[in-house]
Amino acid sequence: MLNYKIIILLFTLTLVTNYLDAQGVLNSKFDQRIKNLINFDIPVIGVDSVYSNIEKFVFVDTRERDEYEVSHIPNAHYSGYDDFDLSNLMHIDKDSEIVVYCSIGYRSEKIGKKLKKAGYKNVYNLYGSIFEWVNRGYPIVDTSNQRTRRLHTYNKIWSKWVDNPDILKIW
Repeated sequence: MLNYKIIILLFTLTLVTNYLDAQGVLNSKFDQRIKNLINFDIPVIGVDSVYSNIEKFVFVDTRERDEYEVSHIPNAHYSGYDDFDLSNLMHIDKDSEIVVYCSIGYRSEKIGKKLKKAGYKNVYNLYGSIFEWVNRGYPIVDTSNQRTRRLHTYNKIWSKWVDNPDILKIW
């Protein structure tokens, strides 16, 4: 009986560890910063989990227009934050699996709550958002849909969380 309990405990610990790894970010200080800023009001989803099933998700970029125009995740729909207008996203089916993102996850969580309130059923906040996306080497594109290395990092202070040396930080 004891062996059975140990096996269940180890299995549970493995599942929890895998879940946390999938939701975490590479930089532990960045991870702590995110955890201090978001409320987890919207379920989070890890960058690797999204990228491995990218075709099933609809991306919504909740940063400001100038940030989006420098670069964004391929095929992302612009929503904005300060100038958020739900009518810009009405073409997205309310049953779609939507991944909202911003720089780190704070603004996207707020927009995700608005989408849920508007009746969108499957809304996830990309944990670490576009900063973690590029830190893991996943592609970003410009307004011409061409791959780019340029990323708007909001400002100099926030740019420290982008530690991929291949990324050109703009603010």
